[in-house]
Amino acid sequence: MLSSQQLDRVCVVLVRARNPNNIGAAARAMHDFGFRHLRLVSDYTVPFETARSAVDASTILAGATTFASLPDAVADCSLVIGTTAVGERALQHPLHALPEAAAQIATALSGEDPSARVALLFGSEKTGLSNDELSHCNWLLTIPMEQHEDIRHPSMNLGQAVAVCLYELVRQTGVHIGTGVPQAASSGEVERLTLLLNEVLEKTGYTKRHPANSDDAQIRRLVLRMGLAASDVPVWMGVLRQVLWRVRGAGDTEE
Repeated sequence: MLSSQQLDRVCVVLVRARNPNNIGAAARAMHDFGFRHLRLVSDYTVPFETARSAVDASTILAGATTFASLPDAVADCSLVIGTTAVGERALQHPLHALPEAAAQIATALSGEDPSARVALLFGSEKTGLSNDELSHCNWLLTIPMEQHEDIRHPSMNLGQAVAVCLYELVRQTGVHIGTGVPQAASSGEVERLTLLLNEVLEKTGYTKRHPANSDDAQIRRLVLRMGLAASDVPVWMGVLRQVLWRVRGAGDTEE
């Protein structure tokens, strides 16, 4: 069972959720299972007033934070996990079934860094998480469901999906404490490194010569797959800044 301190480090992030009943159901599930931090990513006004009518959701909703972009919502999180029903989508991330994913999340929360935050992302009711939104994730989880001949891509209601995932997290037992594990880089640090790497690729002409390998989401996934520790980020930032300095100097010389 996760401790109160570990539960406090999990953030439920609803991306482009529109139905206030779903928002309220997600908040109620968080309340029932002991989770406290709800974050909403939206470019329109979230219908809080209607959502607040959900039973036991008022405390969670009152403390919810709204963000204009997903990078801002997960900037302080060192592990970002996206949820997906998969369907026909060609995934670019490791994918784990919920039981295995919950065990990995519990292990991450039991690491040596007592401040490391985990973000659990849920997409909109109609489309789920977009490919660009998934590019901010370290890996993905899916809830195994019964396949039916008359349903091409089975999926769960948003509120139900949140409840099932959170229940699986709190029922985990026997979590071991990691030793000697360095603090993972936060999502904000990863994003800054990704932006700098993109700048280097542009200045060196790589993006013009290899446009198929230079998509922002693709570069972000590449950085995430490196599994950087927080102490690695300033080293890589320094290396890339040195490359930029040399490239700009060479450009000045040629002119």
